[in-house]
Amino acid sequence: MKSLRTLRGLAATVTTAALMAALPAAHAADYTVGFVTSLVGPVSSLGIPYQKGIQAGQAYQSEIDGRKVRLIQLDDASDPSTAARNARKLIEEDKVDAIIGTAGSPGALAIAAVARESKTPLISIAHASLSGKEAEWVVTVPQPASLMISAVVDHMKQEGVKTLGYIGFSDAWGDQVYEALQKTTPDAGIKVVSNERYARGDTSVAGQVLKIASLRPDAVITGNSGTPGALPYLALADRGYKGKLYGTHALINPAFINVARSSVEGLLAPTGPVIVAEQLPESNPIRKVALAYRDAYQKANDARAEDAFSAYSFDAWLIFLDAAKRASTKAEPGTPEFRQALRDAIKSTKELVGTHAVYNFHEDTTYGTDERSRVVVRLEKGRWKLVP
Repeated sequence: MKSLRTLRGLAATVTTAALMAALPAAHAADYTVGFVTSLVGPVSSLGIPYQKGIQAGQAYQSEIDGRKVRLIQLDDASDPSTAARNARKLIEEDKVDAIIGTAGSPGALAIAAVARESKTPLISIAHASLSGKEAEWVVTVPQPASLMISAVVDHMKQEGVKTLGYIGFSDAWGDQVYEALQKTTPDAGIKVVSNERYARGDTSVAGQVLKIASLRPDAVITGNSGTPGALPYLALADRGYKGKLYGTHALINPAFINVARSSVEGLLAPTGPVIVAEQLPESNPIRKVALAYRDAYQKANDARAEDAFSAYSFDAWLIFLDAAKRASTKAEPGTPEFRQALRDAIKSTKELVGTHAVYNFHEDTTYGTDERSRVVVRLEKGRWKLVP
Protein backbone atom coordinates (compact mmCIF):
# COMPACT_ATOMS: atom_id res chain seq x y z
CA MET A 1 0.00 0.00 0.00
CA LYS A 2 2.82 2.36 0.90
CA SER A 3 4.41 1.66 -2.46
CA LEU A 4 1.09 2.38 -4.23
CA ARG A 5 0.69 5.67 -2.37
CA THR A 6 4.23 6.60 -3.34
CA LEU A 7 3.52 5.86 -7.00
CA ARG A 8 0.32 7.90 -6.87
CA GLY A 9 2.17 10.83 -5.30
CA LEU A 10 4.87 10.61 -7.94
CA ALA A 11 2.24 10.51 -10.68
CA ALA A 12 0.53 13.58 -9.24
CA THR A 13 3.85 15.43 -9.12
CA VAL A 14 4.64 14.51 -12.72
CA THR A 15 1.13 15.51 -13.85
CA THR A 16 1.40 18.90 -12.11
CA ALA A 17 4.80 19.50 -13.63
CA ALA A 18 3.50 18.58 -17.09
CA LEU A 19 0.56 20.98 -16.72
CA MET A 20 2.84 23.80 -15.61
CA ALA A 21 5.12 23.15 -18.56
CA ALA A 22 2.14 23.26 -20.91
CA LEU A 23 1.03 26.66 -19.61
CA PRO A 24 2.41 29.82 -21.28
CA ALA A 25 5.13 31.67 -19.41
CA ALA A 26 3.66 33.54 -16.45
CA HIS A 27 3.00 37.17 -17.14
CA ALA A 28 4.93 38.03 -13.98
CA ALA A 29 8.05 36.87 -15.82
CA ASP A 30 7.34 39.17 -18.75
CA TYR A 31 7.64 42.92 -18.99
CA THR A 32 4.39 44.75 -19.66
CA VAL A 33 4.18 48.24 -21.18
CA GLY A 34 0.98 50.26 -21.52
CA PHE A 35 0.85 52.50 -24.58
CA VAL A 36 -1.67 55.33 -24.87
CA THR A 37 -2.05 57.35 -28.06
CA SER A 38 -4.66 59.30 -30.02
CA LEU A 39 -5.98 57.49 -33.08
CA VAL A 40 -8.98 59.78 -33.63
CA GLY A 41 -9.66 63.44 -32.90
CA PRO A 42 -7.58 66.62 -33.42
CA VAL A 43 -4.35 65.06 -32.10
CA SER A 44 -4.55 61.93 -34.25
CA SER A 45 -2.19 63.37 -36.87
CA LEU A 46 0.46 62.92 -34.18
CA GLY A 47 -1.04 59.91 -32.45
CA ILE A 48 -1.02 57.68 -35.52
CA PRO A 49 2.71 58.26 -36.19
CA TYR A 50 3.36 57.56 -32.50
CA GLN A 51 1.60 54.21 -32.95
CA LYS A 52 3.74 53.40 -35.97
CA GLY A 53 6.87 54.30 -34.02
CA ILE A 54 6.05 51.92 -31.18
CA GLN A 55 5.46 49.20 -33.78
CA ALA A 56 8.93 49.95 -35.14
CA GLY A 57 10.27 49.60 -31.61
CA GLN A 58 8.71 46.15 -31.26
CA ALA A 59 10.15 45.12 -34.63
CA TYR A 60 13.56 46.36 -33.49
CA GLN A 61 13.54 44.47 -30.16
CA SER A 62 10.72 42.68 -28.35
CA GLU A 63 12.66 40.75 -25.68
CA ILE A 64 15.08 41.50 -22.87
CA ASP A 65 17.39 38.60 -22.08
CA GLY A 66 14.80 36.08 -23.24
CA ARG A 67 11.83 37.72 -21.52
CA LYS A 68 9.09 39.08 -23.74
CA VAL A 69 8.04 42.71 -23.62
CA ARG A 70 4.25 42.75 -23.94
CA LEU A 71 2.53 45.89 -25.22
CA ILE A 72 -1.06 46.86 -24.39
CA GLN A 73 -2.36 49.77 -26.47
CA LEU A 74 -5.34 52.05 -25.79
CA ASP A 75 -6.77 54.99 -27.75
CA ASP A 76 -7.59 58.18 -25.81
CA ALA A 77 -9.44 59.80 -28.76
CA SER A 78 -7.49 63.08 -28.18
CA ASP A 79 -9.25 63.55 -24.82
CA PRO A 80 -7.15 64.17 -21.66
CA SER A 81 -9.79 62.70 -19.32
CA THR A 82 -9.87 59.52 -21.42
CA ALA A 83 -6.07 59.42 -21.35
CA ALA A 84 -6.19 59.47 -17.54
CA ARG A 85 -8.83 56.71 -17.45
CA ASN A 86 -6.77 54.62 -19.84
CA ALA A 87 -3.75 55.02 -17.58
CA ARG A 88 -5.72 53.87 -14.53
CA LYS A 89 -7.00 50.83 -16.41
CA LEU A 90 -3.52 49.86 -17.56
CA ILE A 91 -2.13 50.22 -14.04
CA GLU A 92 -4.97 48.71 -11.99
CA GLU A 93 -6.23 45.99 -14.33
CA ASP A 94 -3.33 45.15 -16.61
CA LYS A 95 -0.61 45.68 -13.99
CA VAL A 96 1.75 47.35 -16.44
CA ASP A 97 5.32 48.08 -15.43
CA ALA A 98 5.37 51.44 -17.23
CA ILE A 99 3.30 53.65 -19.52
CA ILE A 100 4.38 55.30 -22.76
CA GLY A 101 2.08 58.07 -24.04
CA THR A 102 0.32 60.15 -25.25
CA ALA A 103 -0.06 62.36 -28.33
CA GLY A 104 -0.75 65.79 -26.78
CA SER A 105 0.59 67.77 -23.82
CA PRO A 106 -2.80 68.00 -22.03
CA GLY A 107 -3.20 64.22 -22.19
CA ALA A 108 0.40 63.63 -21.14
CA LEU A 109 -0.03 65.85 -18.08
CA ALA A 110 -3.25 63.99 -17.19
CA ILE A 111 -1.41 60.65 -17.33
CA ALA A 112 1.50 62.13 -15.35
CA ALA A 113 -0.86 62.83 -12.42
CA VAL A 114 -2.02 59.20 -12.45
CA ALA A 115 1.57 57.97 -12.71
CA ARG A 116 2.62 59.93 -9.63
CA GLU A 117 -0.37 58.76 -7.63
CA SER A 118 0.13 55.09 -8.53
CA LYS A 119 3.93 55.15 -8.52
CA THR A 120 4.17 53.91 -12.10
CA PRO A 121 6.86 55.24 -14.47
CA LEU A 122 5.63 57.35 -17.40
CA ILE A 123 7.79 57.89 -20.47
CA SER A 124 5.99 60.81 -22.07
CA ILE A 125 6.11 61.18 -25.85
CA ALA A 126 4.42 64.58 -25.67
CA HIS A 127 5.68 67.57 -23.74
CA ALA A 128 5.13 67.08 -20.02
CA SER A 129 7.17 69.95 -18.61
CA LEU A 130 7.34 69.20 -14.89
CA SER A 131 9.88 69.65 -12.12
CA GLY A 132 10.47 68.78 -8.47
CA LYS A 133 8.06 66.30 -6.88
CA GLU A 134 5.82 66.39 -9.97
CA ALA A 135 8.67 65.02 -12.08
CA GLU A 136 9.51 62.05 -9.83
CA TRP A 137 7.76 59.40 -11.95
CA VAL A 138 7.92 61.08 -15.38
CA VAL A 139 10.47 61.62 -18.12
CA THR A 140 9.78 63.44 -21.38
CA VAL A 141 11.27 62.28 -24.69
CA PRO A 142 10.74 65.36 -26.92
CA GLN A 143 13.16 68.24 -26.60
CA PRO A 144 11.97 71.15 -24.40
CA ALA A 145 10.64 74.23 -26.12
CA SER A 146 13.37 76.40 -24.61
CA LEU A 147 16.16 74.30 -26.15
CA MET A 148 14.61 74.24 -29.61
CA ILE A 149 13.33 77.82 -29.69
CA SER A 150 16.79 79.16 -28.84
CA ALA A 151 18.10 77.55 -32.04
CA VAL A 152 15.58 79.33 -34.30
CA VAL A 153 15.94 82.60 -32.42
CA ASP A 154 19.67 82.47 -33.16
CA HIS A 155 18.78 82.04 -36.83
CA MET A 156 16.32 84.96 -36.67
CA LYS A 157 19.06 87.18 -35.25
CA GLN A 158 21.40 86.21 -38.10
CA GLU A 159 18.64 87.07 -40.59
CA GLY A 160 18.07 90.50 -39.06
CA VAL A 161 14.59 89.83 -37.63
CA LYS A 162 13.57 92.61 -35.23
CA THR A 163 9.83 92.02 -34.77
CA LEU A 164 8.13 88.65 -34.38
CA GLY A 165 4.47 87.65 -34.48
CA TYR A 166 3.31 84.67 -32.41
CA ILE A 167 0.25 82.43 -32.66
CA GLY A 168 -0.11 79.14 -30.81
CA PHE A 169 -2.45 76.66 -29.24
CA SER A 170 -4.45 77.79 -26.21
CA ASP A 171 -2.99 74.99 -24.08
CA ALA A 172 0.19 73.90 -22.30
CA TRP A 173 2.22 73.54 -25.51
CA GLY A 174 1.24 77.01 -26.73
CA ASP A 175 2.25 78.39 -23.33
CA GLN A 176 5.62 76.62 -23.36
CA VAL A 177 6.58 78.02 -26.76
CA TYR A 178 5.52 81.56 -25.83
CA GLU A 179 7.41 81.42 -22.53
CA ALA A 180 10.51 80.18 -24.38
CA LEU A 181 10.26 83.12 -26.78
CA GLN A 182 9.95 85.55 -23.88
CA LYS A 183 13.20 84.19 -22.43
CA THR A 184 15.27 84.02 -25.63
CA THR A 185 14.21 86.94 -27.86
CA PRO A 186 15.27 89.94 -25.69
CA ASP A 187 18.99 89.05 -25.83
CA ALA A 188 18.66 88.66 -29.61
CA GLY A 189 17.18 92.14 -29.97
CA ILE A 190 13.83 90.75 -31.14
CA LYS A 191 10.44 92.03 -29.95
CA VAL A 192 7.47 89.62 -29.83
CA VAL A 193 4.54 91.79 -30.93
CA SER A 194 1.61 89.38 -30.59
CA ASN A 195 0.35 86.47 -28.52
CA GLU A 196 -2.60 85.06 -30.45
CA ARG A 197 -4.13 81.69 -29.52
CA TYR A 198 -6.57 79.11 -30.88
CA ALA A 199 -7.88 75.69 -29.85
CA ARG A 200 -6.67 72.48 -31.47
CA GLY A 201 -10.15 71.79 -32.78
CA ASP A 202 -10.71 75.24 -34.36
CA THR A 203 -11.27 75.41 -38.12
CA SER A 204 -10.29 79.05 -38.69
CA VAL A 205 -7.75 81.53 -37.33
CA ALA A 206 -8.59 84.35 -39.75
CA GLY A 207 -9.25 86.86 -36.98
CA GLN A 208 -6.02 86.14 -35.13
CA VAL A 209 -3.93 86.26 -38.31
CA LEU A 210 -5.57 89.53 -39.37
CA LYS A 211 -4.32 91.11 -36.13
CA ILE A 212 -0.81 89.75 -36.70
CA ALA A 213 -0.70 90.88 -40.33
CA SER A 214 -1.76 94.40 -39.32
CA LEU A 215 1.37 94.62 -37.14
CA ARG A 216 3.63 93.75 -40.10
CA PRO A 217 6.21 91.72 -38.18
CA ASP A 218 9.44 90.69 -39.86
CA ALA A 219 8.64 87.06 -39.09
CA VAL A 220 5.94 84.82 -37.63
CA ILE A 221 6.40 81.72 -35.49
CA THR A 222 3.77 79.28 -34.28
CA GLY A 223 3.36 77.19 -31.15
CA ASN A 224 1.19 74.38 -32.47
CA SER A 225 1.46 70.88 -33.91
CA GLY A 226 0.10 68.38 -36.43
CA THR A 227 -2.47 69.25 -39.06
CA PRO A 228 -4.11 71.98 -36.91
CA GLY A 229 -0.69 73.64 -37.07
CA ALA A 230 -1.27 74.42 -40.75
CA LEU A 231 -4.11 76.88 -40.11
CA PRO A 232 -1.99 79.99 -39.33
CA TYR A 233 0.27 79.47 -42.36
CA LEU A 234 -2.68 79.03 -44.71
CA ALA A 235 -4.29 82.17 -43.29
CA LEU A 236 -1.05 84.15 -43.58
CA ALA A 237 -0.75 83.10 -47.23
CA ASP A 238 -4.35 84.21 -47.84
CA ARG A 239 -3.45 87.63 -46.37
CA GLY A 240 -0.44 87.86 -48.69
CA TYR A 241 2.09 87.87 -45.85
CA LYS A 242 5.66 87.98 -47.21
CA GLY A 243 7.73 87.83 -44.03
CA LYS A 244 9.83 84.94 -42.79
CA LEU A 245 8.12 81.83 -41.42
CA TYR A 246 9.24 79.74 -38.47
CA GLY A 247 7.82 76.77 -36.58
CA THR A 248 8.76 74.27 -33.91
CA HIS A 249 9.73 70.60 -33.87
CA ALA A 250 6.05 69.78 -33.29
CA LEU A 251 5.37 70.41 -37.00
CA ILE A 252 7.73 67.84 -38.50
CA ASN A 253 5.05 65.64 -39.98
CA PRO A 254 4.01 64.80 -43.58
CA ALA A 255 0.35 65.35 -42.64
CA PHE A 256 1.18 68.97 -41.76
CA ILE A 257 2.95 69.49 -45.10
CA ASN A 258 0.08 67.91 -47.03
CA VAL A 259 -2.41 70.33 -45.49
CA ALA A 260 -0.26 73.48 -45.49
CA ARG A 261 1.11 72.89 -49.01
CA SER A 262 2.82 75.89 -50.64
CA SER A 263 2.01 78.19 -47.70
CA VAL A 264 4.94 76.69 -45.76
CA GLU A 265 7.55 76.65 -48.53
CA GLY A 266 10.79 77.92 -46.97
CA LEU A 267 9.60 77.38 -43.37
CA LEU A 268 12.42 76.99 -40.88
CA ALA A 269 12.08 74.83 -37.78
CA PRO A 270 14.19 73.01 -35.22
CA THR A 271 14.00 69.23 -35.05
CA GLY A 272 15.84 66.14 -33.92
CA PRO A 273 18.73 64.78 -36.05
CA VAL A 274 16.66 61.75 -37.16
CA ILE A 275 14.84 63.84 -39.76
CA VAL A 276 18.07 64.45 -41.68
CA ALA A 277 19.95 61.31 -40.60
CA GLU A 278 21.52 60.70 -44.00
CA GLN A 279 22.75 64.32 -44.03
CA LEU A 280 24.60 63.91 -40.71
CA PRO A 281 28.36 63.25 -40.61
CA GLU A 282 29.43 59.63 -40.10
CA SER A 283 30.93 60.63 -36.74
CA ASN A 284 27.54 61.59 -35.28
CA PRO A 285 26.46 58.69 -32.98
CA ILE A 286 22.77 59.45 -33.58
CA ARG A 287 23.13 58.73 -37.31
CA LYS A 288 23.59 54.95 -36.83
CA VAL A 289 20.60 54.58 -34.47
CA ALA A 290 18.42 56.80 -36.65
CA LEU A 291 19.14 54.69 -39.74
CA ALA A 292 18.44 51.49 -37.76
CA TYR A 293 15.11 53.00 -36.71
CA ARG A 294 14.25 53.68 -40.34
CA ASP A 295 14.90 50.04 -41.19
CA ALA A 296 12.71 48.87 -38.28
CA TYR A 297 9.98 51.31 -39.29
CA GLN A 298 10.00 49.99 -42.86
CA LYS A 299 9.80 46.42 -41.56
CA ALA A 300 6.92 47.17 -39.18
CA ASN A 301 4.86 49.52 -41.35
CA ASP A 302 5.88 48.71 -44.93
CA ALA A 303 6.52 52.41 -45.50
CA ARG A 304 9.28 54.98 -45.16
CA ALA A 305 9.69 56.94 -41.93
CA GLU A 306 9.20 60.63 -42.76
CA ASP A 307 8.00 62.23 -39.52
CA ALA A 308 9.55 63.15 -36.17
CA PHE A 309 6.81 61.74 -33.95
CA SER A 310 7.19 58.03 -34.65
CA ALA A 311 10.86 58.41 -33.74
CA TYR A 312 9.89 59.82 -30.31
CA SER A 313 7.91 56.70 -29.44
CA PHE A 314 10.74 54.56 -30.81
CA ASP A 315 13.13 56.36 -28.47
CA ALA A 316 10.69 55.87 -25.58
CA TRP A 317 10.85 52.13 -26.32
CA LEU A 318 14.67 52.24 -26.25
CA ILE A 319 14.59 54.09 -22.93
CA PHE A 320 12.32 51.42 -21.44
CA LEU A 321 14.43 48.54 -22.75
CA ASP A 322 17.62 50.03 -21.36
CA ALA A 323 16.15 50.81 -17.94
CA ALA A 324 14.19 47.55 -17.61
CA LYS A 325 17.34 45.49 -18.20
CA ARG A 326 19.06 47.30 -15.33
CA ALA A 327 16.03 47.22 -13.04
CA SER A 328 15.54 43.47 -13.52
CA THR A 329 18.63 42.80 -11.42
CA LYS A 330 16.81 44.27 -8.40
CA ALA A 331 13.21 43.05 -8.67
CA GLU A 332 10.79 40.95 -10.72
CA PRO A 333 8.58 42.61 -13.38
CA GLY A 334 4.95 42.98 -12.38
CA THR A 335 5.72 44.07 -8.83
CA PRO A 336 5.73 47.46 -7.03
CA GLU A 337 9.40 46.86 -6.26
CA PHE A 338 10.17 46.53 -9.96
CA ARG A 339 8.28 49.73 -10.80
CA GLN A 340 10.35 51.57 -8.21
CA ALA A 341 13.57 50.06 -9.55
CA LEU A 342 12.48 50.88 -13.10
CA ARG A 343 11.76 54.49 -12.15
CA ASP A 344 15.20 54.76 -10.56
CA ALA A 345 16.84 53.21 -13.62
CA ILE A 346 15.04 55.55 -16.04
CA LYS A 347 15.98 58.61 -14.01
CA SER A 348 19.62 57.48 -13.95
CA THR A 349 19.84 56.93 -17.73
CA LYS A 350 23.20 58.18 -19.00
CA GLU A 351 24.37 58.75 -22.57
CA LEU A 352 21.72 56.55 -24.15
CA VAL A 353 21.83 57.17 -27.90
CA GLY A 354 18.45 57.45 -29.59
CA THR A 355 17.17 58.82 -32.88
CA HIS A 356 16.49 62.33 -31.58
CA ALA A 357 19.03 62.71 -28.81
CA VAL A 358 21.64 61.29 -26.50
CA TYR A 359 19.54 60.99 -23.33
CA ASN A 360 20.65 61.86 -19.80
CA PHE A 361 17.78 62.03 -17.31
CA HIS A 362 17.76 63.65 -13.88
CA GLU A 363 15.69 63.52 -10.71
CA ASP A 364 14.43 67.11 -10.69
CA THR A 365 13.18 67.49 -14.27
CA THR A 366 11.37 65.48 -16.92
CA TYR A 367 13.73 66.41 -19.76
CA GLY A 368 16.96 64.64 -20.68
CA THR A 369 18.25 66.25 -23.89
CA ASP A 370 20.97 68.74 -24.78
CA GLU A 371 22.29 70.62 -27.82
CA ARG A 372 23.07 67.34 -29.58
CA SER A 373 19.32 66.79 -29.95
CA ARG A 374 18.63 69.69 -32.27
CA VAL A 375 19.26 70.80 -35.82
CA VAL A 376 17.59 73.51 -37.89
CA VAL A 377 15.87 72.47 -41.11
CA ARG A 378 14.22 74.27 -44.01
CA LEU A 379 11.24 72.97 -45.97
CA GLU A 380 12.06 72.89 -49.68
CA LYS A 381 9.55 71.37 -52.10
CA GLY A 382 8.07 69.18 -49.41
CA ARG A 383 11.40 67.86 -48.05
CA TRP A 384 13.34 68.95 -44.97
CA LYS A 385 16.89 70.12 -45.65
CA LEU A 386 19.58 70.62 -43.03
CA VAL A 387 20.52 74.28 -42.50
CA PRO A 388 24.29 74.55 -41.87
